[in-house]
Amino acid sequence: MAEDHELLDAAGEDATLLQGADIIADVVKRLPNAPGVYRMVDQKGDVLYVGKARNLKKRVGNYARGAGLSSRILRMIRETRAMEFVQTRTETEALLLEANLIKRLRPRFNVLLRDDKSFPYILIAEDHEAPALVKHRGARKRKGEYFGPFASAGAVGRTINALQKAFLIRTCSDSVYESRTRPCLLHQIKRCAAPCTGEIDLPSYRRLVDEAEAFLSGRSQAVKAELAAAMERASESLDFERAAVCRDRLAALSHVQSHQGINPHSVEEADVFAAHHEGAQTCIQVFFFRTGQNWGNRAYFPRADKSLGEGEVLEAFVAQFYDDKPVPKLVLLSHDFEERDLLQQALCERAGHRVEIAVPKRGEKKDLVDHALLNAREALGRKLAESSSQARLLAGLAEAFGLPEAPRRVEVFDNSHIMGTNAVGGMIVAGPEGFAKANYRKFNIRSTELTPGDDYAMMREVLTRRFSRLVREAGPKAEAPRDEQGFGPWPDLVLIDGGKGQLEVARQVLADLGIHQDVPLVGIAKGPDRDAGREKFHIHGRPEFMLPERDPVLYFVQRLRDEAHRFAIGTHRAKRSKAIGQSTLDEIAGIGPTRKRALLRHFGTVKAISKAGIGDLMTVDGISESMAETIYDFFHEGETG
Repeated sequence: MAEDHELLDAAGEDATLLQGADIIADVVKRLPNAPGVYRMVDQKGDVLYVGKARNLKKRVGNYARGAGLSSRILRMIRETRAMEFVQTRTETEALLLEANLIKRLRPRFNVLLRDDKSFPYILIAEDHEAPALVKHRGARKRKGEYFGPFASAGAVGRTINALQKAFLIRTCSDSVYESRTRPCLLHQIKRCAAPCTGEIDLPSYRRLVDEAEAFLSGRSQAVKAELAAAMERASESLDFERAAVCRDRLAALSHVQSHQGINPHSVEEADVFAAHHEGAQTCIQVFFFRTGQNWGNRAYFPRADKSLGEGEVLEAFVAQFYDDKPVPKLVLLSHDFEERDLLQQALCERAGHRVEIAVPKRGEKKDLVDHALLNAREALGRKLAESSSQARLLAGLAEAFGLPEAPRRVEVFDNSHIMGTNAVGGMIVAGPEGFAKANYRKFNIRSTELTPGDDYAMMREVLTRRFSRLVREAGPKAEAPRDEQGFGPWPDLVLIDGGKGQLEVARQVLADLGIHQDVPLVGIAKGPDRDAGREKFHIHGRPEFMLPERDPVLYFVQRLRDEAHRFAIGTHRAKRSKAIGQSTLDEIAGIGPTRKRALLRHFGTVKAISKAGIGDLMTVDGISESMAETIYDFFHEGETG
């Protein structure tokens, strides 16, 4: 991609003194009549919006004129203080770069793809003489063929289970493969060809792998036809054992293609996108079809301005969706949009093969889209019902704690440790859409002067780090940006797991940072015998109080506190497990994982190693005389002869 990257603001003038439209009008004079990507930047340097253009000069010029623009765009223009540009060779390059930048920068005026967790895939790993069939999630760095995405790990597990029966490919790790001396149970129940012990030669095993790759690549009918022909040939030659194997494999393949709900006859490989808009929110359902079978679906609720139609949201969504995922041969949509042909061309370039984007009007493909649309409509209905319930609970919090309005962002803090060791703090966040897990934070307690088990000092460190960073990065609460639902970086309510003492620590921290008036604080003290339902609430300037036992707001607060406790405990356990996994041997220079394993395999425990003589240590593979002396000296430092 040929790029001409520059930052333009009003020449010869202080850009901060000019209105956004004036800044843009000045920038337009120096823009080329060429395709590219533009970014609008606010006074703090944050990117407000990323867009692409076939002609940068004309496209950006429309903003300067201001005629016929929506209130959302006009608001964006008013906040613009500078613009950044990347010139590209073609408009398709601009489209792909735009999607990449939106996902990375997350500008608040763009349609944003949220909750885009990595999908699970099936991997046929080609980094071994006998490739393995494994589940994979994350960066696709391992050598091999990846197939997916699947909507859930469960769908991957079921498919791998069926593919084992059909193709007899191993699923064991390489280390297990190398250590086998006789076939495992999977071979005995006819789910693995057992290349590990030579039950099948490697060329024959390779043919099984090739068949599996062909099946997962969409050539399922051809694979089934070949198996059926092999079964016929085996029957004709009276090789009934071989015929039975082919029969069982055919049955397994049929099971793969029939065990899920909707399995189209005319669609081998496709992704189906359907968008439904209601109540100022949009739901997009994505269904995945591979090898003629339904590999599951997932619902998304992208952040988008309520003035945008389904087609506009869908266009931005699909471009971002394929920024880091393989593109199928066919993409089916519920709504059309103006630049569908351009997006199709861009996806072809990204995928390296022909991609068709279609809005079907009849037939089985239309049925698939209608089914996805029905699911989108129902998912959004459930989401709106949950949001309505959440809104009532947040309003109840405001009434219970005397807040001027319903909080949009609630932060809950809790600490976890055992006798002061492996101490961590946890912060969970809730808002109009429930728990905002992307905003959770963990804090490893760093202070070396802290007395083990001093909960007050731990809370002081956690809150100081949280709010000093918030002031530094987001600025004053009144100036911090919020989304359409009022959710922003600053909390509207902070819940502290603790009584008066913890609450006073929190008040002191915020007062020291000069923000104590901006953030309401509530301490939650556990009831007698830690009895849920008898919690006492502490607010500065008010007597402690309790909520009625069956009050929905009380249950809501308990859920928030329990989630904070779960998160803090989980973080603590992970830290403790990591610490347990560490060994005194890790502190010895020159002892890496290989030598560490060799020593433990030979002596059994670190204590036994510490008592070993130099001669004993030298009998271990990889331990030279000098290394043995280093180990011995480490454990006997300070001893006199």
